[in-house]
Amino acid sequence: MNTSLKQSQADILSRLYDMKCRQVEHALQQGNSLRCQVLQAEAEAISNALKSVR
Repeated sequence: MNTSLKQSQADILSRLYDMKCRQVEHALQQGNSLRCQVLQAEAEAISNALKSVR
């Protein structure tokens, strides 16, 4: 995979990860523990994908 494509994917995944973290914070504030667990799992998956791209 070329460098510019990797960087583009990393940028997209980074933005997705940031968005997901904000959603986790919002779920924590609402006290919605099940939604929080789901969002945390999604954030972890995005983080793992980001690590594999870098």
